Order: sequence, then C-alpha cells, then structure tokens
Amino acid sequence: MKILAVESSCDETAVAVVENGRTVLSDVIASQADMHATYGGVVPEIASRKHVEAISGLAEEALARAGITRADVDAVAVTYAPGLIGAVLVGVNFAKSAAYALQKPLVPVHHVRGHIAANYITHPDLEPPFVCLCVSGGNTMIVDVRDYTDMSILGATRDDAAGECFDKVARVLGIGYPGGAPMDKLAQGGDDKRYDLPRAHVHDAPLDMSFSGLKTAVLNLAHNASQKGEELDLPGLAASFGAAVSDTLVPRTMEAARQMGYGKVAVAGGVAANSRLRADLERACQKSGNKLFLPALSLCGDNAAMIGCQGYYEFLAGKRGGLDLNAYATRDISLG
Repeated sequence: MKILAVESSCDETAVAVVENGRTVLSDVIASQADMHATYGGVVPEIASRKHVEAISGLAEEALARAGITRADVDAVAVTYAPGLIGAVLVGVNFAKSAAYALQKPLVPVHHVRGHIAANYITHPDLEPPFVCLCVSGGNTMIVDVRDYTDMSILGATRDDAAGECFDKVARVLGIGYPGGAPMDKLAQGGDDKRYDLPRAHVHDAPLDMSFSGLKTAVLNLAHNASQKGEELDLPGLAASFGAAVSDTLVPRTMEAARQMGYGKVAVAGGVAANSRLRADLERACQKSGNKLFLPALSLCGDNAAMIGCQGYYEFLAGKRGGLDLNAYATRDISLG
C-alpha cells in the first residue's frame, strides 16, 4: 500500500511516499529555517505563505523520486494537528484536494504520533507497547504507546516545550535559530557544572515537567552579565543548560518505563537529536535493562515520511477524513 503523505505543521513543507508503513520510497523537504532565522523564530504568516508556494511542487517531486504515478497512490495522509494553524491548514487543504482528485481515502494524522512513528522506520523490529519520550519545539510529553493507534499521556510539560527553550536561549546568546543544533555543538567540551541551573519538580505530578524557570534562569544570567560587562562561558553555559534539560527528561522517562514495565523506551521529536540526551538515555536504559530505540537523526525533525508511516496504521485502524476535515492548533494525542 502506497501512501502520499503531507506535513506542514511549522516551518518545513514535506511530502513523502511510504509503502506499507515502514518503507520510505521518497521524502522531500523544503525548509524555511534560514528565512525565519532573520526574525529569531518562526513567523506564522510567512510560514503559511511559503507552504502554499512549495507544496504542489514537492508532491510532484515526491512521486517522481518514488518512481510512481498519481494512479499508484492508495491513500493520502496529512498532519491535521497540532501546529501553527495557518501552516497546518495549507497541508490539510492540499491533501483534501489531492484525495478528492485521486478518489482515494484521506487519513488525518496527529503530528506527535507521526514523530513516534519515525522510530518504526529506523527500527523495523519495534512494535508497541513501549514508552516514548516526545520532545520538540512545540511539545514535550511522555507517552504510553499501547498500540499503533492507542496512546495516552503519562506526563507532560506544564509550560514551555524543551525545544522551545533551546531556541529562545540560543537566540539570547546570539548563536542562531533554530537553536538545538548550535547549542549542542557549542556544548561539546563545555563544563556542564559551570553554571548551577534549576531542575523543576511539579508537586504531586512526578512525571510532569516545567522548563520556564530554567529558561528564565539562563536569560537572567545573560542579562546580568551584559549589564556588568562580564563575559559568559558560552560552552559551559550551553553544556549546563543541556544537562539541566536532560536531567529533567531522563529520570521521568525511566520512571514511566518502570511503571509500565514494557522493557522498551523510544524517543521522538527534534530534541531527540540532542547528543547529551541520547547519551544519558543510553546509560539509563543500560542500567535499567530497558531496550532503547532512537530515531535516525534525519527523522528527528519534521518530515512527511513519519506521517506516511503513522498514516498507514491509522488507515488500518479505520480512521478517515472527509472534505470537512479541519486543522487544529492543539489536539490530545489520545484522540488521534
């Protein structure tokens, strides 16, 4: 079964062709990162307009790279939530038009479910149930993946997403946008104990997280240093920040894994590419006896292959969208 998949939830326009859920025939992406870097973050209106400009050509390219024609497409899958509402609407409307024109089923896919599915592409042997840490610029949560389409949230951030904090801290430190990769690179060789940064705990919710205090602590450090004319140890600060994020995420993920008892832990989302987080999770899983599944670095960020993969399982579960399918800025992962 060949699925034409569309992703446009933020600042990457992506279209892919995925066969039987786990074989990626093509995956093409048009990134807007350089354009939004001028503003230090994503400008929603610009993102939406760029999606409109790119999406049709990307679909043609995805089909060509996959070596198939429109007639070979069996279904169309699309991210319909969550994300920047204008950006998501572009993908949803294109996918509805494509499904209508091709007379093929339309399959709505939750964006975070798609990130989880990136692990199925990297690890063909991975099957539910497992615990998955989903951590990106827009979402940070620990998910109980009971089956391919049966999921619930075990813990989540109460405020900022971890990836959002990476971006905002990187902007204040003047090291560019998006902030994840530059912060990771800067942290290499830095002293992760150079700065004493907070690790928040949520009372009566041991699996929940909070990152707003950590972000504020770094911003205050930077502003105080600027006012006093002092120089910050940037590698040390980046390393200390990365350690604080990892120290927040890893223990909660491992506690969730202990509670569920599946013996399998996966990671998903853009921050899954962070080297400190990956290393800390590997050590924690080795110590606890859990098997760790990490997505390929190329599949950590937003892409359409993951949407095609999850779309396959949503299709098998009977999920369909009609011409009245809408886009949503927020949507509980358990609702699909």
